[in-house]
Amino acid sequence: MKLIKPHFPSELRKHRIKLRNVHKHVRESTRPLDRFALWITQHVGTVEFFLIIFMWTVTWLLWNSFGPESLRFDSPNSGFVIWLFVSNVIQLILMPLIMVGQNVQARHGEAMAEHDYEINVKAEKEVEIILHHLEHLDKMLVMALERLGVNMHDVLEKVDHPTDSK
Repeated sequence: MKLIKPHFPSELRKHRIKLRNVHKHVRESTRPLDRFALWITQHVGTVEFFLIIFMWTVTWLLWNSFGPESLRFDSPNSGFVIWLFVSNVIQLILMPLIMVGQNVQARHGEAMAEHDYEINVKAEKEVEIILHHLEHLDKMLVMALERLGVNMHDVLEKVDHPTDSK
């Protein structure tokens, strides 16, 4: 009877996952202007930024409504024209920056999903190799037990229905 040499370690090594840092790769491939847009996107979408804008607006409106008349620069009678203009300019500048930042975030998410998929495919191959190796070991064990003259039906019966020794 010929013994089959197991080939498990070499097969598994071929499919080993070489880990790469996707975050580092995306960070290195992101241009400086994209990083700026990402920074804006991450900071504009915070409660702190909302509070800054809210306080700026309240201060502006209160100063121009109740401050000394000689120091007011945007009267409520004219409908706060300067405040509306400045607010719209801020919005017009932030809107495309936020969209660019969201695109950068989406590229990062896609890179992470692709990396996860690669890992899953390689892990599936490794599991298949391990299962193949276990089947190989089962065959070798059966062959060894048969050479020793062990009745496999008795062994399987004892494994499936162990008797209590109490």
